[in-house]
This record gives sequence, structure tokens and C-alpha cells, in this order.
Amino acid sequence: MLKNYIKTAFRSLLKNKGFTFINVLGLALGLATCLLIVFYVFDELSYDRYNTKADRIYRVNTDMKYGGNISSFAIAPPPLAAAIRTNFPEIEATTRLIKSLDTRIRKGNENVIEDKVAYADPSVFAVFTLPMLSGDPKTALVEPNTIVISELAARKYFGSTNVVGKYLHLVGENRDYKITGVIRNMPTQSHFNFDYFISMAAIPSSKEQNWNSIVYSTYILFKQSGNHENFVSKLNKLFYQNFGATNYATLTKSGNYLKLNLTSLKDIHLQSNRQYELGTNSSITYVYIFGAIALFVLLIACINFMNLSTARSANRAREVGVRKVLGSSRKSLIAQFISESLLVTLFATIIAVLAAWALLPLFNQISGKQLTLSAQLLGWLIPSLLVMIVVVGVLAGSYPAFYLSGFKPINVLKGKLSIGFKGSNFRNFLVVLQFSISIFLIIGTLVIYNQLNYIQHKDLGFNRSQVLVIKYVDVLDNAKTLKQEIKQLPGVANATLSSFIPTGSLRAPDAVFTNKTPDGKSALFTEIWPVDEDYLNTMGMKLATGRNFSSELISDSSTVIINETAARMLGFAKDPLNKKLYKVDGPSKSIKEYSVIGVVKDFNFSSLRNNITPVVMLLGNNTGALSVKIDAKNMTPYVAKIENSWNSVSPNQHFQYSFMDADFDAAYRFEQRTGKLFLSFTVFALIIACLGLFGLAAYAAEQRNKEIGIRKVLGANLSTVIALLSKDFIKLVLISIAIATPLAWMAMHKWLEGFAYRQNIQWWVLIVTGLGAILIAFITISFQAIKAALVNPVESLRSE
Repeated sequence: MLKNYIKTAFRSLLKNKGFTFINVLGLALGLATCLLIVFYVFDELSYDRYNTKADRIYRVNTDMKYGGNISSFAIAPPPLAAAIRTNFPEIEATTRLIKSLDTRIRKGNENVIEDKVAYADPSVFAVFTLPMLSGDPKTALVEPNTIVISELAARKYFGSTNVVGKYLHLVGENRDYKITGVIRNMPTQSHFNFDYFISMAAIPSSKEQNWNSIVYSTYILFKQSGNHENFVSKLNKLFYQNFGATNYATLTKSGNYLKLNLTSLKDIHLQSNRQYELGTNSSITYVYIFGAIALFVLLIACINFMNLSTARSANRAREVGVRKVLGSSRKSLIAQFISESLLVTLFATIIAVLAAWALLPLFNQISGKQLTLSAQLLGWLIPSLLVMIVVVGVLAGSYPAFYLSGFKPINVLKGKLSIGFKGSNFRNFLVVLQFSISIFLIIGTLVIYNQLNYIQHKDLGFNRSQVLVIKYVDVLDNAKTLKQEIKQLPGVANATLSSFIPTGSLRAPDAVFTNKTPDGKSALFTEIWPVDEDYLNTMGMKLATGRNFSSELISDSSTVIINETAARMLGFAKDPLNKKLYKVDGPSKSIKEYSVIGVVKDFNFSSLRNNITPVVMLLGNNTGALSVKIDAKNMTPYVAKIENSWNSVSPNQHFQYSFMDADFDAAYRFEQRTGKLFLSFTVFALIIACLGLFGLAAYAAEQRNKEIGIRKVLGANLSTVIALLSKDFIKLVLISIAIATPLAWMAMHKWLEGFAYRQNIQWWVLIVTGLGAILIAFITISFQAIKAALVNPVESLRSE
């Protein structure tokens, strides 16, 4: 019986090649889109799952309110890890990591910049799953001046992984580090990804018992998994005891606080966006959004199948009638139609898998992922696809099966089948659902692109165009000489030496005080940037009041320039000039006095998701980067000249640079990729929805072919027939617009709330989307309407 069902279904599908092609195409597009989104979501949810103890690993965070600012950090005090290990028996192990910035490693005559470097405690291998190819994980980082590297790094510097006992020379420390282990390359699905782990013993401050300092990424491994809320209260109690009861009482008395909390390792990538994260994290919101889109697109594809199948009802009604007269039961007819549905779904799934595999490189390029069809992925994908074929096949075929099998033989054989377009509320509901989803996605896409355009053209308070940033200038002994030499080049407007650039990641938060005796009430927690006298002019920053630094005034070494936010928070907004600020100066703990000589207009130096925070600039010697303002649109020849100047000063140092506007765009690369993904999914959803509307228009034309014939005989022209068939569909699209527009507005308004600086949803976005949906629907319907209107009335009225 099953064989007969399949054979009959196959013949029926071949007989109606056009219907089969459109049905398979719609389902294949929906399934391929769904698969790509599933790959994306699976990748996002798999972060840090490679750790065999992932469910027992937590990171310690610090929340702080101090000096008018509320901050959340992904780091903790240096002695905390050891104290936890000593005081809490439920803890199996603890470890600390601290990322190293701009590490230079000697390779032949060249100094190579490496950015995947971290200092780590020896216990890092007991907490995280980092399999060693060679070396002993228990002792690898115990001794000072030891380093563990990945197999990628080993092959890069030695051409082999058999490197234990060899040495790497770190230029900045002018020290050789002994390689004591080689680990497998870390998976990309990790919230941190390092190729070099240096012994923590190389950092003297790692042994300090300074509970006021917040420096290290600290992880704890519980002996048993479970709810650890009670542990957090005990952890804070330990912290307050070591911080000092008097110090903490003074802190809280001034309205400030300092407290610790935990984040599960499995939640870091999607649910943590703190300062000093070890990598760039994503958001669980986008996982939910893309997951919903996958379900919606799949639902649209299933709706298409229903609409296209019922569109053929007039053609298959007599077939059903003959089958029933010949003794076929309704059950067998349902089984026959479900078999056809399963066969179509099978073909569509095969095409979808091949299409998803072919589109994967392009999808990776758009999303910034490195997705592959791994054995782990295929392990759950193949069974899931089999289940999907059955579920989608039955779901998509159930309505047509019950609908078609319910025809009464006597009616259909006499040509009295009169179930028209207006009589099917369920089918109308499906069309409204399709277009509501499509309109929702269109509005979302336009809002995202509008916000990204706003970000790219917003006045940030500095000029990022035509600024070349030369990196790692601190490797030079004569950085100031290089700066002066470059400033003399024709076309160079200005240059400044400082690592603290608005589009950079280097930050230096610290406290300044309005009283000579530091206390919480007079404190301001702020960014403190050492810059030179050319900084403001090179960056195109404007002074609201006061003057710039001068290299000719020795007294400027004790002056500061603050931004407008700092002036406001310090209470200096009305008369800031010559006001005094005090700062605890480094290890000596001495108090240094500074005088305010200027206020720079506020500028955005972090994500536009955040409000501008206070900045205090002081005249200092910081040579981490050299920013060069070039007065020309074509920067290529100037880059070559600047590189020649670099090579003349330091021929063995690698010349690395970037453009400031490109660095700024990179900060919003995730939003840009999200916008492109939204656009792609919206296009697919719209195509699939139009296929469904095409099918329904075909159904309506079939059901009303005699009516159209009579109207044409009575003198109706082409436009009248098109209007007749279009008006009912346009009503459904208008209903879809009315439903989707407020929902999309609410959802995107919520998304925009994540930006401190945002473009409100423009009225034209809603108007353009509505008119576009109507136009697309009208074009889709018109094709079938014109086709029906051009049919000779004799053909449709012959049976009458």
C-alpha cells in the first residue's frame, strides 16, 4: 500500500511540473534559510561548551559605584583567587588570566606583534580543557619565565610542534621564555582565545595582597554543579573582611559600593558585556531574534504549501470524486495527499541541504563566523532533518489533505464545487500571517540600517577621517624624532603621540578628587589620558573654554584639560578654569595637584550604546601610537612615505597601521553584520511570501474563472478584471500592515534603547514599508490576474 501511495504521488507530481517546481522551490528556500539560521544559533550556543567542566566553572565579576559612576567589570582583585581556594572547601580550583597588550616576539631579525597572549596561573589547565600535545599541564607554568604555546604558534616560529625546551624571546621584557608545553589550538567558540600562556610569576603584582586593585580575570571551579547563590554572599563577606571594615564603611557612607558576583562560564558569551572582557561577546537577544525568524520563515514555507495545494483543488476535485465513487475511503485519500506532501518535503530538504552547504561560505562572510559541517553538527543534523521532513511534510500537507478529501463526489462530478476565496477565513489568516511577518522584517531591516547610517555620520566631537594610526610606536627609542620627521612631510597636517585615541581600546580609569584629602564624596571616577600638545588639533577636537597644552610652558606638566561631562560632574560647569584637582600618584601614594586650563567639548570615545563618560587629559609622555592627520584624500602615497620614515628609524620593527575611520567602523561590525543578515532573511521571507500569494491568486482565478468569463462577455475590460481579483488580496495586505507595523515599532524601539545615541524610528520607514508591501503584492497578483483576464471566455463557459 505504501509503495502504491509513493508511486501515485510521484506520478501526480510529475504530471503537474509547474506546481511541483514552485512548491519544492518555496519549501527549499524556507528550509535552507532555516538551516543557515540554525547553524548560526547552534554556533552561538556552543561557546565554551568544549570545556568538560563548563557547568562548574564561574567567573568572578566586580560591580562598583564610585565618584558618580556605576561600572561593571569582568575582573577582580589579585589575591581573591588564592583566598577563595583557601577559605572555601566547595571550590576545587581557581585560576587567573590577564591579557597582554601588544606583545612582541623575536622571529629572526623581525619583531612580530602578537595579540593572543595572556599571563596565566599554573592552574589554568586544571580549570579549562586545554589538551596538551606535549608537556606536563601540572607543572608547565609553575616556574617563572615559562610559556605554553598553541600548535599554531609552534609551527609559526619553529615549523614543528616538537618545541618543548626551546625558547621564545619577548622583546618588550628583553627576556627569553622557556617553552614548557604545546596545547591544541583553542576552539573559536570560546570567550577568550589565546595562542600564548605566560607564567603569572612573571608579573610581580600577581603576588600582591592589594584588595583595592581590580585587575585579573578570575575563574573558580566548583566541586559540584548547582545553585551557588549562597556562595556569592560568603564571597562578598570574605572580600569585605580583606578590603577592610573601615575602608568599606567609609565607601558606603559616601553613597558608593563595591561588590562581587558570579557569571557562569556558559553564559559569558551571550549574557555578559562588562568592561575588560577577554574577548568580544555577542547577545542572547540576537539568538532569540534569529531563532524566531527561522521558525517564521519555515512557517511561511509551510503556508505556501497549503496555499499552492488548495489552489489546485478545482483541478483535483474531480479526481477525488472519481476515487470516492470507486471506493476510496477518506482515510486513504488523506494518506495519498500526505504522501505527496512528504515526497515534496523530501525533495525540498535535499535541495535545501545542498543550498545551505553551497551558501555557507557566503553566510560566513556576512556573519563573520567560521561555520563548517563538522561531525558534531552532522551528528544531530541528520536525525533532525529526518524528523523535520516528517513534521513539515505532515504539517504542510495536513490542511490540503483534509480539505481535498472532504469534497462530496456528487457535487464535484456535477461541477457544483463552490468553495470560493471569500469563504476561506483560514486561508485568509495564513496570507495575513505571511505578510505580517514579512512587513515586520522589512521594518526591522530599515530601522537597523537607518541606525547604522546615523552612527556613521554622527558628529562624534572629533574628526576621524584621513587619520592614519601607526601602532606599537613604543618599540622605538626615538618616537618623538619620528613624529617630528613625519610632521615635516608634505601633506601631513599634524601628528600626535598617545595610545589613548577615541577609536582605540586602551583605557586608564582612575579617581581624581576635588579635595586635597581623598574621600568618596569628593571623588570622580574618570578616564585619565596622557597626551601631548598636538593631540587636540590632530584629532580635530574643539575647546569649549580655556586653552590647549603648550610644550613651551614647564608648568603645564601640572595642568589638565577635562571634557564637558567631567566639568559638569565635578561641579565646575560655570567656572572651570584654574580649578584644582588632586590625584594619588602611583606606588608612592603621594598626592599631586593639577590645575584645569581648558574644557574640551564632549566627544564619543566608546560605543554609541553608552553615554559619554568623564575624561581628564594631562600632558604626559605616552608613545604607544602615533596618529597622523593627512591633508589629502588619496592617502596611499603618504602611507608609503611614512613607512619609509619608520624604516629609516627602526628597520627591524614591523610597520603596522590602520585608519581611524576603519577602526571606528570595526567597533560596529557586529551591528553591520546583523543588518546584512536581517536583509538576507527578509529577502528570502518576502520571496517565499510572494510565492504563497502567487499560489492563492492562482486559486482565486481558478475558482472565479466562470465569473470572469461572464463579466468579459458583458463587456468587462482587462483593468476591471485585474481590480476584481486584486482588491480582496490588497485588503489582506492592508490588514497585515495594520498588525505588523505597531509590533515592529515596539520591537525596534526596544532594540534602539540599547543605544544611548540613536535615531528615532522615522515615519517614512513605516510608509515606505507599507507602500512597498502593497506594490509587491499587487505585482504578484497582477500576473495571475492578467493571465486569467486574457483567457477566452468560451474556454471557461464551455461546460455551461
